[in-house]
Amino acid sequence: MRIAEVIGTVTLNRALPSFKGGRLKVVVPWTLGNLAHREPATAEPIVAWDDLGGGIGSIIAISEGGEAAQPFRPDHKPVDCYSAAILDHFDLLSTDDLDPPSAP
Repeated sequence: MRIAEVIGTVTLNRALPSFKGGRLKVVVPWTLGNLAHREPATAEPIVAWDDLGGGIGSIIAISEGGEAAQPFRPDHKPVDCYSAAILDHFDLLSTDDLDPPSAP
């Protein structure tokens, strides 16, 4: 799972009936540097299925790959990335905070 920013919406002329109830969003995944310094993302944009209602500028958690389509298997949505959560706030620990304490 990665964190990304919504930068746009995909508009389809025709869509599969299974796409009803959600939208395709253009998102840019964030790197650790983007997260730590709140810098604009520079990665390649990707398209994500969103049925949570994330808007432009929203920070979301995305899941990619084969497991991305698993929640939609009964509806057979051909997606490779989906929005798993809309993030209101996140805290980033420094790498020093992640190291276990040293033994005395």
